Amino acid sequence: MRAKAEVRGALGANAGAAVAAVFFGASVVAVRVAVRDVPPVSLAVLRFGIGGLLLLVVAAIWRRDVLRLDRRILPRLALLALVFYALFPLSFNVGLRFTEASRGALMLATMPVWSAVMARKAVGERLLPQQIAGVALSVAGIAVAFAERGLLAPAGRTAILGDALLLLTAFWGALYGVLSQSALARYSALTVTTYPMLLGTAYLLPVALVEGLPSAVAGLRGDTLWLVLFVAILGGAVGFYLWTAALSRLTPTQVAVYVNINPLVAASLAALLLDERLTWLFILGFTAVVGGVLLVNRPRSGRAP
Repeated sequence: MRAKAEVRGALGANAGAAVAAVFFGASVVAVRVAVRDVPPVSLAVLRFGIGGLLLLVVAAIWRRDVLRLDRRILPRLALLALVFYALFPLSFNVGLRFTEASRGALMLATMPVWSAVMARKAVGERLLPQQIAGVALSVAGIAVAFAERGLLAPAGRTAILGDALLLLTAFWGALYGVLSQSALARYSALTVTTYPMLLGTAYLLPVALVEGLPSAVAGLRGDTLWLVLFVAILGGAVGFYLWTAALSRLTPTQVAVYVNINPLVAASLAALLLDERLTWLFILGFTAVVGGVLLVNRPRSGRAP
């Protein structure tokens, strides 16, 4: 009976991580449009601020118990906020200004690799051979999917800088997955999502004010407003909650591998909404990424030694 419950919990966590990845990928398309009217840091503040407040309201109405905190956990939550809701979006946004999205997608695909290395040291996560193969297949799938878009072309100095920043972004994402484990052992995913999201908003707010947040909000048009609400609610509150909830059930690397679905969803939506072309090479890469995710998260009877 307990084994069945664990399997259901793992399946639910995998489904949540997959849905979160879809929302994050869709958010990339929405951000590409919204950032024309809202500066990038200001957009991040709106995304995390609205999303965090929404989660806070949900908790206050239905789960007040999750709002109670031991003060000793506050430094850990503040660190999670700095890593995932401040440094992560900053290095991501700045990095994409210097490199192509296709190259950036490959850099972000290294997140499960970073996770496997750090999680082994920090929380004792050990991958089975099939999982190592899954991580490699997922990264290779991203490379194949975007190869026709100039991914393998020689990079200039600015592109190298952008690649380095996107590699750093992948590191921040993996670090969040590892650092969140101790907090998730004591608190619910709703707690570990809500407070860091609000703290991350506070970190970014001074920069956003200098960037012009008040004027950007005052000048929001109807279509841009809907995009902001999408990235704040589905790409923010719901997506980050599902991602953190998955981390409470799965290992950091099992969750991190889902990040490789993000750019594929974004490219697919761009093809659907913006008439961009998808090639057979892209479809082959997409299949490889999905196969890699399935290998990493395939149910197993025993744990790795």
